[in-house]
Amino acid sequence: QVQLVESGGGLVQAGDSLTLSCTGSGRTFSAYTTGWFRQAPGRGREFVAAIMWNGINTYYVDSSVKGRFTISRDNAENTVYLQMNRLTPDDTALYYCATDRRAYSSYFDISAAGYDYWGQGTQVTVSS
Repeated sequence: QVQLVESGGGLVQAGDSLTLSCTGSGRTFSAYTTGWFRQAPGRGREFVAAIMWNGINTYYVDSSVKGRFTISRDNAENTVYLQMNRLTPDDTALYYCATDRRAYSSYFDISAAGYDYWGQGTQVTVSS
């Protein structure tokens, strides 16, 4: 059984930092691109960032997070991280990690449909 478990969320003030973790089990975690998505109240689930199985190639949704968020992975620990700096209230959301449907994928999929296993989410709340 494949499981993804997120942790690291919390309540912080604007300008603070948080690091989210996503630990996987149940299949060869290191073979799959892993992405982070977020869902704010009243909004759909949106792609934030992804890191390829090789730990080298990364992709960020746009300038709203690029430069502030950094995705990384430790395949020996089956864990992907999302370092989030200079947080703003607009970053408030439930953050999910998910793994790509395809092993050893050579391109990024930014749609939720491209990911088959999901964690339960970790809440990030940023106060102004």
